[in-house]
Amino acid sequence: MRRFLDRYWYAYAMVLPVVVVIAVLVLYPLAQGVFFTFTNINEGNIANPNLDRPAGYDVVGFKNYLNVLSGGESYGAFWSTLVRTLIWTFSCVFFHYTIGLGLAMLLNRQVRGRAFYRVLLILPWAVPAFISAFAWKYMFNAQYGIINQLLRSVGLPDPVWLGQSNWALVSVIIVNTWLGVPFMMVALLGGLQSIPGDLYEAAEVDGATPWQRFRHVTLPGLRSVSSTVVLLGIIWTFNMFPVIYLVAGPNPNARILVTYAFERFFSGASRDYAIASTYGVLILSVLLVFATVYRRALRKQGEVW
Repeated sequence: MRRFLDRYWYAYAMVLPVVVVIAVLVLYPLAQGVFFTFTNINEGNIANPNLDRPAGYDVVGFKNYLNVLSGGESYGAFWSTLVRTLIWTFSCVFFHYTIGLGLAMLLNRQVRGRAFYRVLLILPWAVPAFISAFAWKYMFNAQYGIINQLLRSVGLPDPVWLGQSNWALVSVIIVNTWLGVPFMMVALLGGLQSIPGDLYEAAEVDGATPWQRFRHVTLPGLRSVSSTVVLLGIIWTFNMFPVIYLVAGPNPNARILVTYAFERFFSGASRDYAIASTYGVLILSVLLVFATVYRRALRKQGEVW
């Protein structure tokens, strides 16, 4: 051990500050949140030094998990919110990837003004998310928004996008697609440029059609990049709080798990920190299970990740 430390002490000294920061900012709050899930802590029984009030919450074991998973907690069902979260996540990632791949393939060609188009398509990613969210919120206004005005001008029905209907979920999916496509496009464009051109030339000489070249050259060449960006996209979208909350607000028809946890923690007469923490741990558990299954599926396909 002494020889090991004498040889690698510098590396550990460089890593130590990062470990300390992660422990303070991530691991300690995570451990505290997990502990809260086994209590009945809320705004009424948490310690409050300003009121000289000690903590009065009790340990209740797995009661919070049973209430959430069985639908017994009073503000909504976990499973219906989970289904809406999955619809939201996979819809956004699907549109991110397909639209991003299409734009990346267009920008990978030698066309006039390609640099200008690249900058133009990256703008939605460069603009702060809250500015885009508020702009789309005004565009979705049922009476004065430009989207409904265009629909009315061509004789189509104009829905109440952000009302108490499923249109609210459709609205936030559109906004998040607008915000997420540029990142996917840039990542996939880098993957396309790393595919050797000789492969396309050989496939064309062999008489492969454009679809066959796309299927047997482009998609396999993008497999490593695609697997990474899809996983990141699913994790980011699953926890995407600002878009939904800024565009739709506390709308139950656009509510996903992370926004519901926020509502339980910061809203209501008695803020239920225990249930909110339970939702946070369940969100983490769902993502860990998905990442594990996803990684094993990639390893079976020969991907090293």
